[in-house]
Amino acid sequence: MSFDIIPLADPRPAPSSRRLAWLAAGDDGVPLGSAFLRLFTKEGQEHLAELQLAVHGAERRQGIGTRLLQAAVEAAKAERRRSVIAQAVQGSPADLFLPAQGFRQVLALTYARLTLADVDRAAIDALLELPRPGYRLTEWEGTVPDALARSFADSRRAMDDMPMEGADFGRVVWDVERVVAAEEAVARRGELLHTVVVLDAADGSVVGFSELVVPGDGLGDGQHYGTAVLPEHRGHGLARWMKAAAVRHALERHPALSGLCTDTADSNKPMLAVNDSLGYLPTHRAVEYQLDL
Repeated sequence: MSFDIIPLADPRPAPSSRRLAWLAAGDDGVPLGSAFLRLFTKEGQEHLAELQLAVHGAERRQGIGTRLLQAAVEAAKAERRRSVIAQAVQGSPADLFLPAQGFRQVLALTYARLTLADVDRAAIDALLELPRPGYRLTEWEGTVPDALARSFADSRRAMDDMPMEGADFGRVVWDVERVVAAEEAVARRGELLHTVVVLDAADGSVVGFSELVVPGDGLGDGQHYGTAVLPEHRGHGLARWMKAAAVRHALERHPALSGLCTDTADSNKPMLAVNDSLGYLPTHRAVEYQLDL
């Protein structure tokens, strides 16, 4: 089969990355596949690129994916990247393709979903009413309030020791500018960001956070983003407390929403236990692969 690999321009810059793109097209111009290479640009992740590659099912095993991958890898090397990461659903064609191309498995993930119609609201309310001496919850929608912006940005270090197994994700360095840019990116997509945080009652500082993104029309499924607690405040059930508050928010503010989705590294046993305790059920597993350049 004869086809061309055509470089494309991505018109949508992100706050912490930029993307390169390629289209595989047949002689008749019909698209056969595509590749996107996300180049991280912020401090701590300048060595990293993330690949998304897709080939139409009827056109596989004809070298299209290999050619797209070659274009992306050459670009990553030209950009002086050290690692390229890519994710595949376990058992999918990509799960076979990536290791055959030299990628190694570095992280296993479990995806889970909570069906909101099945939630025991009384149990959620009871959980949220349990006393948490020394702590209190607060929540907001959209951009972080100015009074909490610095403390919230500082609390993002709670993700620094998140289990990453063998993955070379680097260290994400957060400041107020990066927090606000990420929040504004969600809004530009037409989605709604709801953030729950735990405050230290002694000084009002943020010690944990949990983010939930909901479709702008309130339909379909919401997606949990980060949930983390600072190391010195763990062991008090704060992650479960925050995630329960996010569930209650979804039930009260978005009654037409069907469910909430989350993904967790298999090595992150505490967060898997939180999800299980709230009724999240596994839907599938995925594998994070890495190519060392």
